[in-house]
Amino acid sequence: MSLYLSSLPLWTATLIVVVIPTALAMVGPVIIRRRVGLERLATNNEIAGFKFATVGVIYAVLLAFAVIVVWERFSDADSAVLQEAGASATLYRLTPGPGPEVTAVRKALSNYLELVIEKDWPRMAGEAASDDVRKALDELYLAAIRMSSTSDGPSVAQIEIFKQLDVLTQSRRTRIQLAEGIVPSVLWLVLVSGAILTVGFTFFFGTQNLSAQVLMTGVLSTLVFMGLLVIISINHPFTGPVHIDSESLARVLADFGHRT
Repeated sequence: MSLYLSSLPLWTATLIVVVIPTALAMVGPVIIRRRVGLERLATNNEIAGFKFATVGVIYAVLLAFAVIVVWERFSDADSAVLQEAGASATLYRLTPGPGPEVTAVRKALSNYLELVIEKDWPRMAGEAASDDVRKALDELYLAAIRMSSTSDGPSVAQIEIFKQLDVLTQSRRTRIQLAEGIVPSVLWLVLVSGAILTVGFTFFFGTQNLSAQVLMTGVLSTLVFMGLLVIISINHPFTGPVHIDSESLARVLADFGHRT
């Protein structure tokens, strides 16, 4: 469900996650008032107000914690892509010269980046990864190994080449893992249940002005479900309108073309 909502246009996700639940929440006080009556509800105000303050604080802390964690992991995914691009650019610069082994490494690196952009990114939007990209990375390693085997011994440049290959590999693993989603199922259960309970708690207050109570419930519901919308929008960093694109890798690949 989270992946489906993340892939929707932002206005559609807002309608489903914020607008419709808020509209239903605003109907709740009206229904409870008609069934229970103002006098019986008013007797709950003192004790219910104290308990609601506790419930509200607990859920606010939980929601804020979830937003912060998801945003940090979203930033980690963005950093992984930038590291992958940086490692690719460094690797290209560490392989100068007209030799066939060097040319093979550069060709394998360019092929890897092209497949990442063409196949990995669309697959990551669906919580998967391309097997062709994995094979291209294997070919890049093989080309680097062949190049290093032609020299008498490992040089500083060769050692750095394999370090950058490791950075490139680790960065790819990071973005693939984060593409599967950040928030676990149990936390989604707590967040959604907590939102329903927190908003539903307002139904048991009784104020003389019903319109004001309905409006306050709507404001609270909007804030709560907007928090959930933020989490949903960035829970899958490579899916939907709020996503991390492959522009940094495309720029590196374009730079290769200018340097050829």
